[in-house]
Amino acid sequence: MSSPSSTRAAAPPQPVPAAAPRMSPAGRPRRTSRRNALTASGFLAPFAVLFLSLMVAPICYAIYQSFFTVRRSGLFGGAQTTEFAGLSNYADTFSDHAFIASIVRVVLLGCVQVPVMLGLALLLALLLDSRSARLRKTYRLTFFVPYALPGAIAAVMWSILLVKDLSPFTGPLSHLGIHVDLLSPSWVPFSIGNMITWGWTGYNMLIIYSALQTIPAEVTEAAALDGCAGWRLAWAVKIPLVRPALVLTTIFSIIGTAQLYTEPAVLVSARIPGVDPKFSPIMNTTLGMDVGGQNLAAAESVVLALITLVLSFGFLKYNQRKGAMA
Repeated sequence: MSSPSSTRAAAPPQPVPAAAPRMSPAGRPRRTSRRNALTASGFLAPFAVLFLSLMVAPICYAIYQSFFTVRRSGLFGGAQTTEFAGLSNYADTFSDHAFIASIVRVVLLGCVQVPVMLGLALLLALLLDSRSARLRKTYRLTFFVPYALPGAIAAVMWSILLVKDLSPFTGPLSHLGIHVDLLSPSWVPFSIGNMITWGWTGYNMLIIYSALQTIPAEVTEAAALDGCAGWRLAWAVKIPLVRPALVLTTIFSIIGTAQLYTEPAVLVSARIPGVDPKFSPIMNTTLGMDVGGQNLAAAESVVLALITLVLSFGFLKYNQRKGAMA
């Protein structure tokens, strides 16, 4: 007799569900990092477009134009043809005595004005950072106001203050037996340096003061316990710790000095007889463009950019090497 289990039809085997594909542990982070990269690229794209169109493209165009020259034939300009000039524009740049004189003038001005300005900025920042300082917000705003004024307005104001017949400084100096015209050719560089120092000291002071605020309180407290206070604390502790800020402000000042234009240009427009219309390299280059020397002006712009690059990065590398050796 057969058992019921033998006569019952065997049930068909149930299909085993396929296992879901497993993602490798490295797949998800890789996909996330790619998504983050695309997001970052999307945010950086507008800056890249503006940087390429407003910075890189004009530089490349100026370099391109510096290798060409415009030939004119006939009366009153006649026909104009653009020809490849090679390095002739650069040769004319170094033979342009006015351009070389403007570079020497601005370099000498920067050698005096930049240390004085940064020294004042460092002094003001240290005074604001001292424990005995009062009304810090008021003084920060007061020192920053000259930078907030547009350069053209500040230059017009100083052009009035420095005129011999209107200047409030002429009377007191004459009573002391000092008769000086602050806008004479020999005094114009000092007057322009004073205008730059007045306008940019507060800006550099804020950068240095911000660096002073990042010094840990434990460092100054430890120095105070060792008997280091006052100017000794500033010289031995604070100034070495804000050295990167000093290097940064110096590089900014070098670049700004090479781009000097507003102050002497306003004095020239005010018809001050002691100001050379080619006082700075940019003024010399702009004047050359006005008389039709666009290609020579492009070469001068490239030379000025290279000089600025060498001075700023040379100073940066010098400080990096000096810091590594210390």
